[in-house]
Amino acid sequence: MGGGNGQKAKMAREKHMERNRPAKGSQLETNKKAMNIQCKVCMQTFMCTTSEVKCREHAEAKHPKSDLYTCFPHLKK
Repeated sequence: MGGGNGQKAKMAREKHMERNRPAKGSQLETNKKAMNIQCKVCMQTFMCTTSEVKCREHAEAKHPKSDLYTCFPHLKK
């Protein structure tokens, strides 16, 4: 017997939730992989989404004697 619309909807929800379940574990590993911009003077790493402005701020604050492009050669284009 059974198997009305309520049952079908419940099964569909469970199936959908199972498919779209987030990966287990921490986001730390993913964040570590995204740290791919590196200051060549002090070797500090930055997220891949870091803007040129933030790189410039770092270079001016931490390395006033060095050029911006010495710290971050990828900005030179």
